[in-house]
Amino acid sequence: MIARQLLLVICLLAFASADDESKWPRNVVDVGCGIGGSSRYLAKKLGAKCEGITLSPIQSKRANDLALAEGLADKATFHVADALQQPFADGQFNLVWSMESGEHMPDKKKFVSELVRVAAPGATIIIVTWCHRDLSPYEESLRPEEIYLLNRICDAYYLPAWCSMADYVNLAQSFSLQDIKAADWSENVAPFWPAVIRSALTFKGLMSLFKAGWKTFKGALAMPLMVEGYNKKLIKFAIITCRKPE
Repeated sequence: MIARQLLLVICLLAFASADDESKWPRNVVDVGCGIGGSSRYLAKKLGAKCEGITLSPIQSKRANDLALAEGLADKATFHVADALQQPFADGQFNLVWSMESGEHMPDKKKFVSELVRVAAPGATIIIVTWCHRDLSPYEESLRPEEIYLLNRICDAYYLPAWCSMADYVNLAQSFSLQDIKAADWSENVAPFWPAVIRSALTFKGLMSLFKAGWKTFKGALAMPLMVEGYNKKLIKFAIITCRKPE
């Protein structure tokens, strides 16, 4: 993992009070694992057995190859599976980890219910996801121009409807989860998007985009929309942590 991603993982563990060595989890699930960067770090840092799931066979294969190359094949394994129908037993994991996958879930309640189901009693749940701003007590919905901007982003990144950080907190409360904490880390993450745009506009970056195909190129074209969303305080990089009752 690159240094900034590693720092994010470390800060998340501290925020969730999951960095105490005496309380390190034995079993971790990484929901929406990508190519497994978080799982490999958690396997090294915590000495835990990590299971990652992704909808992409390409990502799953790459994640398993990287784990093997780093000598972690017995500690971090990756599967093709649906986060809304996880292939795990109830109460299997002491740490349930979801890094930037919630925004891809069409049914947020089902998504959270599956995180809760696979969590063991007393387990920590960490959700990191894109959200829209919380509504004020006097608002029933976002403003039309905000909805228009989010719809453009959804079209570019093939995302379902967004929700707010308050919506996630309400879901956590509906499942009787404890020690619920939520934070907006947008100011720390927002500079990432202009940096990615600058990288993409180099000759090497442009060649990579053309080789990757239209879907990736379309996503790159939408990056300024993400910058606009952060600048307008519409998009939030939300952190929600909680604990399943004993």
